[in-house]
Amino acid sequence: MPSNFYVGVDVGGTKISAALADHKGKILSRDKTATPRGAKPKQILKVITGVIKSVVAQRGLRLKDIRGVGLGAPGIIDPEGRRVVSAPNISLSGYPLAGKLEKLLGLKVRLGNDVNLGVLGEQWLGGAKGARNLVGIFPGTGVGGGVIVDGTLLLGAHGAAAELGHLIVDPAGPLCGCGNRGCLEAFSSRTAIEREIHRARGERDKSRIKSKVLAKGLKRKDRIITRALRRASEHLGSACVSLRHAFDPELFLFGGGLIEACGGFILPIVQRALDRDPFFKRVGRCRAVASQLGDDAVLLGAVALARRP
Repeated sequence: MPSNFYVGVDVGGTKISAALADHKGKILSRDKTATPRGAKPKQILKVITGVIKSVVAQRGLRLKDIRGVGLGAPGIIDPEGRRVVSAPNISLSGYPLAGKLEKLLGLKVRLGNDVNLGVLGEQWLGGAKGARNLVGIFPGTGVGGGVIVDGTLLLGAHGAAAELGHLIVDPAGPLCGCGNRGCLEAFSSRTAIEREIHRARGERDKSRIKSKVLAKGLKRKDRIITRALRRASEHLGSACVSLRHAFDPELFLFGGGLIEACGGFILPIVQRALDRDPFFKRVGRCRAVASQLGDDAVLLGAVALARRP
């Protein structure tokens, strides 16, 4: 009788984590390790192999007991799920990660963009459970996105679909890291919120403002923090109205550390923008909801990817 065990891996610029799960998504063991700084692809491959073997061994299993491996990685992944086309903050661009790992492990391996897999994990077992049409938005250092249409992840011709952070919401807006002006990311990422707060305070120190600090500022009704977060939320709301016109989703799923800390402030503003949209008044309500799986979203999305026929 074939086994029903899978391994999901989340490959990030600072850490690489893995989880062994059964076919229902119950996590049975975990491991994580730091991503070596400046590591070459072969070194990263070695670390990935190590965490996979670790979570398998923790349960007294062997590699041949595993039905498949799913990996989430940052950047653009080719539509076939074999190669990292372009990756920020980690040296994997152009690397055939899935094929290399298959040769080392003797297992079927599938690769996907980490944000896409986070959305897939939430659709399987989290805040968007059971939804067949949804848009995921993850504001953080940037603004990540993922779209599921009729139960299938939208990948695009080159694997680069759903880069929602680079929707242009104001052509006269600030310069974005992608080179365009007025992208959603330039208004609604935590980085953009930090920039606005530092500017409003006249601060030369551009130090990072953690999401928890923003949440505390909201609680004490800090005028500058509240205004910056309201502006970011309003741009998210406007983007969601346009995205609803494009995809007609059942819901918008929001995740990431900023949402975990400040979602109680952000999501009602987004919801009001969606509810005010006259175009969909007779269609029904589209909800803005928070993710539920936290750091497990990508791992479980990777498992879901590995489970697919």
